[in-house]
Amino acid sequence: MPQDTTSATLTVRVRRGKESGTWQEFEVPHRESQTVLDVVTWIQRNLDPTLSYRFACRVGMCGSCAMTVNGKPRWTCRTHVSRVAEGGAIEIAPLRNMPVIKDLACDMTEFFQKWQRAEARFNGKSDRTEPLPKIDPASPARVAASAGIECINCAVCYSACDVVAWKPDYLGPAALNRAWTLINDERDVSRKERLVAVASGAGCHSCHSQGSCTVHCPTGLNPSQSIAGLKKETMKALLKGELG
Repeated sequence: MPQDTTSATLTVRVRRGKESGTWQEFEVPHRESQTVLDVVTWIQRNLDPTLSYRFACRVGMCGSCAMTVNGKPRWTCRTHVSRVAEGGAIEIAPLRNMPVIKDLACDMTEFFQKWQRAEARFNGKSDRTEPLPKIDPASPARVAASAGIECINCAVCYSACDVVAWKPDYLGPAALNRAWTLINDERDVSRKERLVAVASGAGCHSCHSQGSCTVHCPTGLNPSQSIAGLKKETMKALLKGELG
């Protein structure tokens, strides 16, 4: 961590426990260029080794360190304290819309199971013995697929989604965004099955288009646009009698 260049301290409220947890307050040295992940790590190493949280790369690539900071889901390794502290204090909680394992670590099982329910996995029509298909990177379908392909499953959009909070079976923006990229991938052969899956009562038409997923996406993706695309494609398929 950076060397302490000030004598100031930071008041940090951390959500502890499981579903019915409590808040615990810590005093942490306020350092230059300090991230929220630095703060959590300092607490665990210096004040309370039982504090549980999740992280991996520490450089804004994996998304594992996502937590709720002052009410908003964020990657804590890229969130500088100087940008979010209010009156010398910050509040850190686990991501919402997922069960809490302990303290700041969530159970992401349901999040990933919804990817499966959305048919959000690639099903190709060729095997490794066949030549790679030639895809025009400038084609409209490929451009649409590429726009959402960089999702890294951090669940920030899922945590930010009020529809998931209101309707727990809603597939969520990450799974639907992935389904949209595959709908536009000409190498995939499961278009019909995928449209049926995302047209379900828990699918794309449950989205209220509030845009929280897009606002909070750390990689700058636009799940709202992907979901709008799914709404259009499922309606077209319905009118053509393709959804059964």
